[in-house]
Amino acid sequence: MQFAQINGVTLHYQVIGAAEGKPTLVFANSLGTDFRIWRDVVVRLVGEFGLVLYDKRGHGLSDAPPAPYAMDDHVADLAGLLDHLAVKKATVCGLSVGGMIALGLFKARPDLVRSLILCDTAPKIGTEKLWNDRIETVRDKGLAALADPVMERWFTPAFRRPDNAEYLGYRNMLVRQPVEGYAGTCAAIRDADYTDIARTLTVPASCVVGDQDGSTPPALVAEMAKMIPDARYDELKDCGHIPCVEQPVALADIIRAFAAAPSDAG
Repeated sequence: MQFAQINGVTLHYQVIGAAEGKPTLVFANSLGTDFRIWRDVVVRLVGEFGLVLYDKRGHGLSDAPPAPYAMDDHVADLAGLLDHLAVKKATVCGLSVGGMIALGLFKARPDLVRSLILCDTAPKIGTEKLWNDRIETVRDKGLAALADPVMERWFTPAFRRPDNAEYLGYRNMLVRQPVEGYAGTCAAIRDADYTDIARTLTVPASCVVGDQDGSTPPALVAEMAKMIPDARYDELKDCGHIPCVEQPVALADIIRAFAAAPSDAG
C-alpha cells in the first residue's frame, strides 16, 4: 500500500509503472467506492500505460476529515498527488464524481491533463434537495439505509442477484465507507456546476455511460458529450453506473483506443 500527505490529508494510492515513454492513465472513482472498483480494467492495461489509482478524501483508506467538502478540495488533492508523483499530461479517467474531479482538474491545472475519459458523469449532477436529503439520511441512519436504492442505480438487475458474490461485495464496499466522507462528498457534488468547463474544454474527451445507468442516465451523459467540443460518446450495453465492474472488457477497450491516440485527436 502507498500513502502520501497531500493538503493535510493522508491519501491512499497505487502506482503501477510502465516502460519509459508510455502514456499515463489516472483513475478517479465514484461516490461510495474505493479504487478497487478499477481492478478488472487495470489488469487489462498493465504494461501499456503507467497507471495511477487513489482513494479520494473520505473514501477507502484515505483520511475522512470533517464534512462538508468542496469539489475544489477533491481537485486540489488529485493535483497535489500528481505533483507528488511527478505526473504530467495524463489521461484522467473519472467515474461519476470522479468525472467532475477530472473536469475541475483541467480547469485548475491544465498542465496535468492530456485528455479526459468521463464515465457515467455530468458537469452538474442532481439537485440541492436530492443531496441534502441524502446527507440527512446518511447522518441519521447510516449508509446501510441507502444501500438498496443505490445498488439499483449502480447495477443492472442481472448483476444484482442474491447469489452473485461480486454484487454482495460491492454492496459491502458502499456501506463500509466513512459516513463523514460520503456526506462530505455529497455536499461537494451538490455545490458544483462545471457546465462552463465542459463547454470550453480544449483537450480530447471521451464520454462513456452504461445503457441502464440509474444515477447519470444516458440522456444526461449524451447531453454532456454534445456540450464538449468534438467529444466522443459510447454507450455500453447491459451496464449500470459502474462500467468498470459490469463491463470491464468493453471499458478497457475504449480507454485503450482513446488514451493511445495522438494528443491532437478529438
